Amino acid sequence: MTVQATGDGAVAAIGLAKSYGDAVALAPLDLVVPAGQRVSLIGHNGSGKTTLIRMLAGMLEPSGGSAIVAGSPAGSSDARAAMSYLSDQPVFYDDLSVWQHLEYVARLHHTDDWAEHARTLLDMVGLTHRADDLPITFSRGLKQKASIAIAFVRPFELMLIDEPFVGLDRAGREALLELIAWAHDDGATMIVATHELSSVAASDRLIALCDGRVIFDGDPADAVVDALASGDAPGPA
Repeated sequence: MTVQATGDGAVAAIGLAKSYGDAVALAPLDLVVPAGQRVSLIGHNGSGKTTLIRMLAGMLEPSGGSAIVAGSPAGSSDARAAMSYLSDQPVFYDDLSVWQHLEYVARLHHTDDWAEHARTLLDMVGLTHRADDLPITFSRGLKQKASIAIAFVRPFELMLIDEPFVGLDRAGREALLELIAWAHDDGATMIVATHELSSVAASDRLIALCDGRVIFDGDPADAVVDALASGDAPGPA
């Protein structure tokens, strides 16, 4: 695993908020995630999970507040260099094969010995035989597997993951969970927005959102996870 961990906080947000007119996507949020922590972010559709992830990734401009990622403002070149982002909507270059995507991303981030690591990733997600194919031609599930390999081929201090299990078969889910665990064990900070509630117990911390507001922030063992995911229960078990 190619992880670059730091000793300082990975994420610090102060009053981070997003609104669309009168509609609140994320109420002002104060959040500190220490380096090396594995966080599960849950909530119903529209709860604010993707909004928060995209603002931390620098892909969405906040309506208020600010966020620091790996010591730099979210969206800055330094923050992007330290962070890998795995989206639920994979995007690929039209004319690059899976292997060429892996090489491009690895070399862009000055990854040493990337080829061996890339082959391991392809084997884990079951795409070794499709390495020379264009991922834009793949099914939804295969596109997600390709994006997983691409996200993990480069060094990172922090990985932001948004609903990564969508479209994955059982083998794909197991491979992703193994990669998340490996990266976390190697010191990376992992923030995973997910509906895959079976993975929450392996996290260090659970944050539940409902209608743009935090309704739980603590140890997953202290939470009624199913209820929090649906927004039905604001409290601990």
